[in-house]
Amino acid sequence: MKNLIIDAGKDKIFFNIISNNKSYTSEYINNRKNFDKIVILLFEFLNSKSIKIDEITNIFVNQGVGKFSGIRASLAIAKGLRFANKVDIYGYNSDQIKDHGYDKIIDLFNNGQLKKNLIKPYYSS
Repeated sequence: MKNLIIDAGKDKIFFNIISNNKSYTSEYINNRKNFDKIVILLFEFLNSKSIKIDEITNIFVNQGVGKFSGIRASLAIAKGLRFANKVDIYGYNSDQIKDHGYDKIIDLFNNGQLKKNLIKPYYSS
């Protein structure tokens, strides 16, 4: 099982793959230049780890609280991948993880605390 985490709601654009006992991470400054090519950055990250998008089982996306444009882009990417590849998506709240403790998301998932295909964005002002 390969899980993809997407978080662009904060100061950095963050991608993480968690697969079995391995974890791969990539971070980018959340600026206009990187934001405009966020999908390209995601696919470059996956290619650099020799992971094909159809190998992803679940996508976890930050639904807030965070920056409006970052959350909207993350959700759009997750929903697009869900539609194209029939992958399950799960939303998590940024307050459920602390200090980039993204491994906690898998614990939340395994404990049934994340709802499948239900995303409720929360934007900061």
